[in-house]
Amino acid sequence: MSAKSALNKAVFLPNDERMLAAVQVRRRTKKKIPFLATGGQGDYTTFICLSVTNKKPAQVFLTKVKQFEGSSSFVRRSQWTIGQLRQVNGIDSTRDCPEFDLMFENGSDQWIAGSAGEKCVFVQILHHTCQRYIPERKPDFINCHSKLLGGNSILHEAADSVSSAVQKASQALNERGERLGHVEEKTGQMMNSAQHFAETAHKLAMKHKC
Repeated sequence: MSAKSALNKAVFLPNDERMLAAVQVRRRTKKKIPFLATGGQGDYTTFICLSVTNKKPAQVFLTKVKQFEGSSSFVRRSQWTIGQLRQVNGIDSTRDCPEFDLMFENGSDQWIAGSAGEKCVFVQILHHTCQRYIPERKPDFINCHSKLLGGNSILHEAADSVSSAVQKASQALNERGERLGHVEEKTGQMMNSAQHFAETAHKLAMKHKC
């Protein structure tokens, strides 16, 4: 099971949420954090996750999750509603880069994604989700490549396919009386396939443009 599938299973499914996207990140500038604040657990991997509740009316969250080295469990560190997001800075609108900033009502974070492609997919799904779920006072997306914000991009279709595939698979398997663990495995596989499709589509779009 991939890290993102495990993340969805451990953090979001138990809370009746579905994960729309996740990006592995590290800070561009390290914060000085006291030893006690981290629990003394050493190195960790950080994910920024986008999720939506299954219960209507839907609520959308951005959640910072950490996985400490040597541990299979995940720890929620911070969570914001999508309405608290004020700005997404893609840093460079002319080329792909892994850096991006998220600015909220009460602060901001500067991140470097695991790859430029992973960041681009996350930013586009985030933009599409904001357009869909925020009726007014939408966050600003600045310094982002036009491909990420286009209304007819193939990546937007990929974003919808993630949500649709996960929801339909869960419903279908539950109706047939399958065990919850099997549901989670299948939905995780479909999420990974959709994410891989989105990243591949982005790379092909960039090559075609060049």
